[in-house]
Amino acid sequence: MSLHVSPALFIPSPSNGVWHLGPLPIRGYALAIILGIVAAIWIGERRWQARGGEAGQVQDFAIWAVPFGLVGGRLYHVATDHELYFGPDGNPWAVFFVWRGGLGVWGSIALGAVGVLIAARLKGFRLWPVLDALAPGVLVAQALGRWGNWFNQELFGKPTDLPWALEIDAAHRPPGYEQFATFHPTFLYEFVWNLLVFAVLLRLDKRFRFGHGQMLALYVMGYTLGRGWIEMLRIDTVELNDVGGLRFNVWTSLVLFLVGLAWFLYSRRRWPEQEPSIYRPGRGPAARSGEGSGEAHGEEEAVGGSATTLDHEPGERPDHGSDARS
Repeated sequence: MSLHVSPALFIPSPSNGVWHLGPLPIRGYALAIILGIVAAIWIGERRWQARGGEAGQVQDFAIWAVPFGLVGGRLYHVATDHELYFGPDGNPWAVFFVWRGGLGVWGSIALGAVGVLIAARLKGFRLWPVLDALAPGVLVAQALGRWGNWFNQELFGKPTDLPWALEIDAAHRPPGYEQFATFHPTFLYEFVWNLLVFAVLLRLDKRFRFGHGQMLALYVMGYTLGRGWIEMLRIDTVELNDVGGLRFNVWTSLVLFLVGLAWFLYSRRRWPEQEPSIYRPGRGPAARSGEGSGEAHGEEEAVGGSATTLDHEPGERPDHGSDARS
C-alpha cells in the first residue's frame, strides 16, 4: 500500500547528482566530502592554534589523514559488504568506483587516526592534543559529507509520511519498497545530530578544557549515540544486516560508545588537567632555539609532579617505573 500525503513539505531528491564541465564530471557526492574536509581543517586549525600550535600545521596533519581516511573508509565498506563486489553478481573493479558511494565511517576514522599519528610523530607533537583538537571538526565533516547520500539517493530510512519525508525515485528504492515514494531522510537526521553534538562539545571544552584524549572520547560517544538510532532506521541492503538481531553498525556503535565512555572516565580521573605542552620531550620552539627539552620537562613537573603522570601517548614508555601501569 502506497503512502498518500500532500507532498508540499516533502524533501525532493536531486534528479541528477553529476554535472559536467566539458569532459570533467562534477559529482555531488565528491563535493560533499571535499566541503566536509575543508570545514574540518578550518575548525581544526582554529582549535589547534588555541592549544599552542602554529598556523598551517593542521594542513600537515590532513596531508596524511585524508588519504589514509579515504582508503580506510573504502576498505571497511568493502570488508563488511564484500558480496557487492566479489559475490556471484559482483564486479571487483567497482571497488575503485568511490564516486558511487561506499565509505565506512569507522574505517575512515581508524586509518585517518593512523595518518594523524604518523604526522604527529614526524612533527614532534604529542598525539592526544592533536586528536582532541581535531575531533570536533570531524563531526562537521561527517555532517556535510552525509549530503553526498542525498545526491546519490542512498542510505535513507524506512517509509514514512512525515512532512519532512524524503522523496526517492523508483530506480533507487530497494527491493520490497518499490511501492513507497517517501522515506526517512537519515542523511538529514545525521547532519543535524552531528552539528548539535559539535556545538555541545565546544561548549563543554570551553568550560572544562579537556585533554588526554577526553575530547576524542566525547566525540566517539556523541557520534555513536546518534549513529546507533539512525542506523536502526535504515533499510539499505547490507551484508551484515542481522547480527544477533541488529545491524553490524549498530553493534559497532554500542561497543565504541562503551569504549569511549570507559576511556573518558579513566582519563578524566587520572589526568583532570589539560596537557601543559603539545610537544613531545625535546621538540618544539624551545628545543629548536637551543634551550633543549629541560625547560619543557621542568614545566611539566611544575604543573603535575612529573611529565609521565601528566602526559604520555599510547604505547609510549613512561619515564618512571611507578607509572608503568599506564
